[in-house]
Amino acid sequence: MIYDFTITTGEGEELKLSDYRGKVILVVNTATGCGFTPQYAPIEKLYEDYHDKGLEILDIPCNQFGGQAPGTDEEIHNFCTLHFNTTFPQMKKADVNGANELPLYTYLKSQKGFEGFDEHKYRAILEKKFAEADPDWDKKPDIKWNFTKFVIDRDGHVAARFEPTADMDKVEACIRSLL
Repeated sequence: MIYDFTITTGEGEELKLSDYRGKVILVVNTATGCGFTPQYAPIEKLYEDYHDKGLEILDIPCNQFGGQAPGTDEEIHNFCTLHFNTTFPQMKKADVNGANELPLYTYLKSQKGFEGFDEHKYRAILEKKFAEADPDWDKKPDIKWNFTKFVIDRDGHVAARFEPTADMDKVEACIRSLL
């Protein structure tokens, strides 16, 4: 269950996910230099609209995809607040795939694997890139790119996974249904 995990905040403090028991949680791996970076704006809007109703956001910057989050935790935080007026907390930059991945991501991927990209202007580019590197890329649960989102229900279960190509309206509808 998600409440068994602890992650580190951008300020270096341990955050027990059990502190979020009873909340709906959006977990998202982010990057400041990605084509999906503008999603910070609708994520902030979700936080503004639903935080008082029980939504928490775990923004976990990750530099594993094209080196698109190269800064320090403080630089990333400053970028987000300056360019997108974010008010939700950011966690310490971390890996979401591979030998050094956060245990939280090992769990999330075991609960909701990759089910394909939604229609999006970047879909063909991403699919081509991954197919060239690994013919079985689409059968693996790995996080494929920045801004993959997991929605956790109030009981701590992984309710949904949204790839970065998913329309943010779908993400919002899922969150609303769980609040």
